[in-house]
Amino acid sequence: MTEKPVHLPAAEIAAMAGLQKTHFLNPRARRLNKSLGDACGLTGLGVHLIEVAPGDLSTEYHRHYVEDECVYVLEGTGMARHGETRQAIGPGDFLGYAAGGLAHDIENTGTSVLRMLVIGQRLDHDVGDYPEQGKRIFRNAGLPWAVADLDRLDFPQAGAKK
Repeated sequence: MTEKPVHLPAAEIAAMAGLQKTHFLNPRARRLNKSLGDACGLTGLGVHLIEVAPGDLSTEYHRHYVEDECVYVLEGTGMARHGETRQAIGPGDFLGYAAGGLAHDIENTGTSVLRMLVIGQRLDHDVGDYPEQGKRIFRNAGLPWAVADLDRLDFPQAGAKK
């Protein structure tokens, strides 16, 4: 087994090709992703350096029920949306999305690339909603993730007889 590095020098990070990603539910949610955590062998924490072009979104508007997620803005400007709130963001700003919190996304509203450090837990399972799409995602260790239509899910009332 090849040992992963503990230290990634800035020059190596800059030279990483990264991976172009488009969210499966939203073609406007496009980013270049450099997984720094994967490069160092982290398994319980995702650490990603992402770049979002002007006019694009970082991801589809979503919320996690189990995992925490956070964002630190390095360069550029954007608009962070969490719930009904929209806030302008820029270099040095931090966004902390607690598990079970509000749905969120970030749009690059500037004229240059928006660079951010995105960090999130990698637990064995998570459940998340895409409220504007009416979808729920389920992820369980060892199983393929699944997406369901919220209006087709059965939510039995607490204490109801079966």
